[in-house]
Amino acid sequence: MRLGYSPFNAEMGYEEAFRLAAELGLDLEVAYDLHEALPLPGPKELWATGEALGVGFTLHLPFVELNPASLIPSVRKLAEERLLKALEFGEALGARVGVLHTGQVPVRHPLALSLAREALEQTLSALLPLPFPVALENLALGEEDLLKGPEALRDLLGRFPQYGFCLDVGHALVELGPRGPLLYWEALGERLLHLHLHDNHGRRDDHLPVGAGRVPWERLTPLLRGFSGTAALEVGGGAGGVRRSLARLGAPA
Repeated sequence: MRLGYSPFNAEMGYEEAFRLAAELGLDLEVAYDLHEALPLPGPKELWATGEALGVGFTLHLPFVELNPASLIPSVRKLAEERLLKALEFGEALGARVGVLHTGQVPVRHPLALSLAREALEQTLSALLPLPFPVALENLALGEEDLLKGPEALRDLLGRFPQYGFCLDVGHALVELGPRGPLLYWEALGERLLHLHLHDNHGRRDDHLPVGAGRVPWERLTPLLRGFSGTAALEVGGGAGGVRRSLARLGAPA
């Protein structure tokens, strides 16, 4: 498993984040939304710094104020345009994988759900061919999230073999309890490209350091050791949170 961490969740600027990543032998998961909102270094500059320090990248595609499953065609079209720009950014960055949220629907009415699923599939089709691997992330943190449960995501990936799966263990815990991460792994392990590793107490998406909540790490750790893809620590607590998470996972910190 090639491991990285999110400077966004750790609340670090790039200068500090690169130093820590180089020290610990980690990659960085870049939050594209920040690059839309702030005057940050471009992808080629980040790539050059990473190349010099031996730090690679994964990319979290935009999700703030973005809904690829919107019932409103103009809103969905804007999501598509932002995602295409993010994919260009990720290609220039040399991202190993991109992570994509699958969208929301405001009501659980059958017509709204059908239209939202159709809109999401239109967006996924519009992004093809992908310039680098992209993984769809499990969400289901609130009533408005479109896809709920491993089966819904598995069905979607069955129609879109060009995409893979990103297992967010914290999201799975909030949605389905302590067995949630294992249920997603069992259902979608063959499509797994990327992991988001963090913890919570099962009530909300707290992004605690690994081991600080109720995620069943003792059952996940053997699976992690056999995983050959990429992963990102999405933990708060700054450098200390990253180091504590590495120690809990049995990695040098």
